[in-house]
Amino acid sequence: MKHKLLPLSETMHYILLALREPLHGYAVMQKIEEMSGGTVVLAAGTLYGAVENLNKHGWIEPVGEEGRRKVYQITYGGNAVLNVEKERLQHILSLYEGSGSVEKA
Repeated sequence: MKHKLLPLSETMHYILLALREPLHGYAVMQKIEEMSGGTVVLAAGTLYGAVENLNKHGWIEPVGEEGRRKVYQITYGGNAVLNVEKERLQHILSLYEGSGSVEKA
């Protein structure tokens, strides 16, 4: 899968992973901080810029509102992107562990 946003940034990974359940922006920020053990804290501007980009590419979509807050969730396409990235990262990890298939000259 070729796409100008691939490979995903750490921020994009966390947002897509957080949006496997419907959440509004502030809840996404809290979820990411929780998932990362407090090591990733997104600024609102960073989050909303990324959400706009992910929505534009069809990887997340609005699914409702809570008051004035838009609620988003990952799409089928977004899940496909996560799966591609998961395979890519698993391959890289296998190289660290010495079990990756690397051809020797």
